Amino acid sequence: MSALVLAQESTTVVGDLSTRGHVFIAVVTVAALVFILRLVRRRQLAGKYAMLWTAVAVLLGVLAIWPGLLKSLSEFVGVYYPPALFLLITTGFLFLIVIQFSWELSRNEDRTRTLAEEIALLRAELGLPERRADGDDPGAGTPGADPAADPVATERTDR
Repeated sequence: MSALVLAQESTTVVGDLSTRGHVFIAVVTVAALVFILRLVRRRQLAGKYAMLWTAVAVLLGVLAIWPGLLKSLSEFVGVYYPPALFLLITTGFLFLIVIQFSWELSRNEDRTRTLAEEIALLRAELGLPERRADGDDPGAGTPGADPAADPVATERTDR
């Protein structure tokens, strides 16, 4: 019987995030929202990522406005120290973000390789000289070489 009482007493949450901690979270949330909106306005952040980070900022805002929410959630989950739960949740979220970015990077590498192969095939089909991976043109600088005959080089210099 005493073991059951000890188990019930040990599930109470000790500690709480200080008022200064909640103010800090609120300030960081507002700063994050302003930064996200600036990036979206400048078209430097894709919409899907803007929605993701805006949702994160709103969640942080909710935690900053209702300080007892984190404590209640900690009690429900069985975590004794609410800031530890906060760190656990943020670490898990960042882990998922890293996995998603790794997946997108792998996908983009495959697309880049496919595009490079298609360009090489098109250059071979047109009879254009092959370019090296470092970007140097083996025919460049040779007397009589006509850069206008290479549509890829012309497009690159027009930018």
